Amino acid sequence: MSTYFKLHYHIVFGTKNRVACLDKKWRAQLWEYMGGTIRGLGGVPHGVGGWNDHVHLLIDLKPTQVIADMMRELKKATTEWVREHGGLPTFQWQEGYGVFTVGSREREAIERYIAGQEEHHRQKAFREELIELLNEAGVEFDPKYLP
Repeated sequence: MSTYFKLHYHIVFGTKNRVACLDKKWRAQLWEYMGGTIRGLGGVPHGVGGWNDHVHLLIDLKPTQVIADMMRELKKATTEWVREHGGLPTFQWQEGYGVFTVGSREREAIERYIAGQEEHHRQKAFREELIELLNEAGVEFDPKYLP
C-alpha cells in the first residue's frame, strides 16, 4: 500500500516582546518572502499573513518534515530579511510558536482568517487571539509564558 497524507498546520508566532514593528510598508513583501522560504524548505504555503506584531501561517508539510526544523530555518531567514529590508538591525522573533492541525474542511476558513488579519486586529490584540486559539485547540498553557 502507498502512503497518503494531507497535513495542514496553522502556525502563529510573534515578534520578541510583542513589539509592533512589522511595518505595513513592507509587510506584504515579508509575507511573500516567507512563502518562498517555506517552499524552499519543502513546505506548501496556503496562507501567510498577520499584523504588526505577529504572523499566521497555513502550510502543508510532508510526514517526514519536522515542524521545529521548518520553524527554526524560517525564523532565521526572516530575521535576516527584516533586519536588512525592514531597517531593524536588532529585530528578533519570540521564542517558540503555536501550531495547530487543521482539517481539510477547515482550510479555507483559516485562509480567510489569515487574509483578514488587519481587520481582525482592529478589535482584538494578539495575546487575546492566541489565548482563544489555544483554548479552542484544548491546549493547556500558563498565561505568564505567553507573549
